[in-house]
Amino acid sequence: MTARRPLLIGLTGSIGMGKTETARMFAGFGIPVYDADAAVHRLYAPGGEAVAAIEKAFPECVASGRVDRACLSARIRADRTALARLEMIVHPLVMRDQEIFVTRAAEQGADIVVLDVPLLFEAGAHSRMDAVVVVTAPEDVQRERVLARPGMSEDLLDQILSRQLSDVDKRKLAQFVVETHKGLDHARQQVREIVAALRAGRRGENA
Repeated sequence: MTARRPLLIGLTGSIGMGKTETARMFAGFGIPVYDADAAVHRLYAPGGEAVAAIEKAFPECVASGRVDRACLSARIRADRTALARLEMIVHPLVMRDQEIFVTRAAEQGADIVVLDVPLLFEAGAHSRMDAVVVVTAPEDVQRERVLARPGMSEDLLDQILSRQLSDVDKRKLAQFVVETHKGLDHARQQVREIVAALRAGRRGENA
């Protein structure tokens, strides 16, 4: 008997909004969470499936069999065509990895799978989701969080944000929103309510 496909929930949010912690909260409620950024790290590591193709496209950004992400970021900032070329290499590999993750989760009886994808809307991946959760916080909180990171500057943050859909637009497109600036307990309660709502809706499918 074929396992029932779980609900696919896209989890996204602009840099510094608290998406990583929110993903942990979903996992804490027993929801399998696919981490797209971690998948890219695996693809870029020695032996990773993306290394050879990236070395061909961006030879200066591969050393000792490993992709240099800082080098790629610099190339993308300097060359508007670089991002599209990189996405053509990486996106199909991540998609296949996601499909394997979802299939395994379904086989293990998961009714919901969260796909943690930083650029969900920008990549058009939201169209494959049953619902989208956007993690948000006020702009001043976001900037304070991000600028506290090593090596971050106002200019670099502005460059990153310029390549992302605005927080306002993301919230307009989302079915659910998690606010992270009101404390962990508040955010966790929102996640709990989202999980309950998703499960209630799925039960309603069979009514």
